[in-house]
Amino acid sequence: KTIKKIIRRNTVSFQKNKIIVAQVLATKEDFRDRKHYLNMKQCILGLVDENIIPILNENDVVAVEELMFTDNDELAGLVAAMIGADALIILSNVDGVYDKDPREHGAKVISEIDPEEIDITQFAGNVKSKFGRGGMATKLSIAKKAAQVGITTRIVNGTALDSITKVFAQKPIGTTIVAKKKKMPAIKKWIAHSSGHEKGIVYLNECGEPALRTKDKAISLLPIGITRVEGEFEKGDIVMIKNVQGKKIGIGKAEYNSVLASERAGKKGERPLVHYDYLVLL
Repeated sequence: KTIKKIIRRNTVSFQKNKIIVAQVLATKEDFRDRKHYLNMKQCILGLVDENIIPILNENDVVAVEELMFTDNDELAGLVAAMIGADALIILSNVDGVYDKDPREHGAKVISEIDPEEIDITQFAGNVKSKFGRGGMATKLSIAKKAAQVGITTRIVNGTALDSITKVFAQKPIGTTIVAKKKKMPAIKKWIAHSSGHEKGIVYLNECGEPALRTKDKAISLLPIGITRVEGEFEKGDIVMIKNVQGKKIGIGKAEYNSVLASERAGKKGERPLVHYDYLVLL
């Protein structure tokens, strides 16, 4: 009911201000396939160029459960990265991210979070949002991904009518997840937000993760650092990268298929499975 009221109110507001809107329906498949991804990007930017406001939603008619978005917050994060947005606003039913469960006495809103220094999941409580299937943990996960590609995110209370106008007025409200200063190239944004759409998993040995995280220079993922490969993937597919403890540490675009990757695992002198231009560390 709350969502329907907001939609009706916003539709009337657009009409009063003579603003044209267009509905764009999407599924996760549109973000898994690079060609679909670029087509949707051109569609959205084309509408904006014509002063038409695109309103995106999940295409529930054709979406199957395994290809459904967690909620519209996930879709918002994907689209923000796609079009190179400077900022993202995520609505919740609480005033922001709290230092503990917001239902507990003395809980306070955290005004700013640095995703590089803080484990943001510790602030995620168990409160589910009224605005979708996900809770605060989901919103924080999306905000962290957005920050990694250079997009600052503000989580505010969507039940307060003036929340968004206060954000635009740069007033202190909600929680800001600070973006990295350096923005990612477009291809890496697509890769970073392809998490969850991987076709395979690559496991590293003990030296693999330290080698990839070398700060002096960019390093590609070489077969010598790989212990095993799971799943079936082709050249150009997205693969997940896990360390020796099985923790996800990165995501990248494969340079060749899973059969060759398995054959070359642990060997010296082989071509990189993931070139550093197409590698995103988490």
